[in-house]
Amino acid sequence: MATTPSGRQTDARDRDSEGRARNARPRDGLGRPLPYGADGVARQPEGVVRTPEQSLAEAQQLLDAGKPFHAHEVFEDAWKTGPPQEQALWRGLAQLAVGLTHSARGNVTGGARLLRRGADAVEEW
Repeated sequence: MATTPSGRQTDARDRDSEGRARNARPRDGLGRPLPYGADGVARQPEGVVRTPEQSLAEAQQLLDAGKPFHAHEVFEDAWKTGPPQEQALWRGLAQLAVGLTHSARGNVTGGARLLRRGADAVEEW
């Protein structure tokens, strides 16, 4: 807990306009947090409802641009906003993108594990 100048206790977490905890630190192209005030890569907006075709096209553009972390966020939106019967597919695609992110960051073991998990989920489709 932190204390404000007025003496009020705060949890010192970045919060969005609805009070949900959000990390407002800038991020690099692979989603790694940078110090506050640093120039970062624009983040994907969260909670965007897209058609499946839009989700796939946007995620593919991000993957082609070397931004698997950002593609993961697009897949995560589809997973969380799409029909329940498709959630496992979108979650699997998000795991594939996160696996690519971890691999690009140098976490080969974690990346491989997530790629396998995502591939298993997508293979069921």
